[in-house]
Amino acid sequence: MVAVEVENRSGTTVDETGAADLAQRVLAAEGVGDGEITIHFVAPDEIRALKRDHLGIDEATDVLAFPIDERDDLPRGLPRQLGDAIVCPQVVGEEWRAPLVHALLHLLGHDHGPEMEERERTHRQ
Repeated sequence: MVAVEVENRSGTTVDETGAADLAQRVLAAEGVGDGEITIHFVAPDEIRALKRDHLGIDEATDVLAFPIDERDDLPRGLPRQLGDAIVCPQVVGEEWRAPLVHALLHLLGHDHGPEMEERERTHRQ
């Protein structure tokens, strides 16, 4: 099973259990049986700084993904570190589920395009 840690630094109430459950369902459906992931809910100033520092774009955004292992082969016994999904509830509002799914797919190595869009639709049902 994938261990999901949720951190809420956004200053707003979020459904942390729902986010963890969604992540586990999506990752299981994508064939990921074990590993670790952290979901961070952050305020607009923090996600803006992350986007500026890592992507060179100075604006707040809905979600960012910082993959680590993706689906790379790992030595036996080494836990899979999927990475971090960063969500800004003040940007996405109550609709954080679709952006979170988007970030999870990026953590697995998917790029934007028709295949990723189809996977996103599948996981929203």
